[in-house]
Amino acid sequence: MENPLHVGLIGYGFAGRTFHAPVITAVPGLRLTTVVQRHGTSSRERYPWVQVVKDAQDVYRDERIDLVVVATPSTDHFTFARDALLAGKHVVVEKPFTVTTEEADRLIALAKKQGKMLSVFHNRRWDGDFLTIRKLVQQGILGQIREAVFSWDTYQPKAGKNWRDSGAAGSGVFYDLGVHFLDQALTLFGIPSAIRAEIRCVRENAAAADDFHVVLEYEDGLRVRLKSSKFVREPGPRYVLHGTKGSFVKYGVDPQEQALKRGETPEKPDWGAEPESSWGVLNTEIEGLHYVGRIRTIPGSYAGYYQNVYDAITGKTELEVKPGQARMAIRLIELGIQSSDEKRTLEVSP
Repeated sequence: MENPLHVGLIGYGFAGRTFHAPVITAVPGLRLTTVVQRHGTSSRERYPWVQVVKDAQDVYRDERIDLVVVATPSTDHFTFARDALLAGKHVVVEKPFTVTTEEADRLIALAKKQGKMLSVFHNRRWDGDFLTIRKLVQQGILGQIREAVFSWDTYQPKAGKNWRDSGAAGSGVFYDLGVHFLDQALTLFGIPSAIRAEIRCVRENAAAADDFHVVLEYEDGLRVRLKSSKFVREPGPRYVLHGTKGSFVKYGVDPQEQALKRGETPEKPDWGAEPESSWGVLNTEIEGLHYVGRIRTIPGSYAGYYQNVYDAITGKTELEVKPGQARMAIRLIELGIQSSDEKRTLEVSP
């Protein structure tokens, strides 16, 4: 493609290596140009054309770079994003956006001042199961939703030694996984009126929160329950929605992450498609007929996130993941932690 946007990627750990680099290179309008990798040059083994540098300042000073992607540990998101915006770059930040809403507000104001795009990598909006649920809700196939349960359960009984389990600011499962569910709930149902949360450390020697159960309350009576446990060897459904017309139940996890871990890329045919055995079950009423059966999962597409970023920067469309939306997810994290600490339900305030 002529005149592509040149991308500088800060961080080549799990997120940068597994998600950002292969998805960026799958979008024709984006060209991965520089990778900030403090230890080694492994990024060049897979992307031999990239320049590998040790210092993010090299990216900021490079006039070729249009877009900077911050894929560092959460604690450092604010600093790298701020410096990139000050250098006149468009910025994508790995989730969670920031550690606090105060940091998020400062970045949003700076992006506006600089006239640059700022977005957060909420790629789970492009999970196939979520795309399917979103369409079911938008089309009213379940009627008015009364209860939704989102579960992210794994079996990892021993705490890890990576930064996510370190206890540092922005670490822990509520920031890491909970923020995805909060973003999805906000996307589907809007801002809740109240939040009640229990956020715990349950594994031996855990330094960061590794278990949560959060209830979002809406004024129309809807309750959205978000939960995660590290002690589930036999997983239950990932999504459950009950409405005035019927229910939808979905097991399994979007296949894109595992495919990316195997080194596959979104250019692969049938990318993001699920086998029929993983399709969700719909039990509802459609135009007077009672329907019970499986619904084909819409194929997921993380490349859709970066395609939207490219189209937004080039003026072709509206930005899908706006920084204000990502900021609201951080606000709910702060309120959830306060709710858990004080053992009470809190009204949701900006």
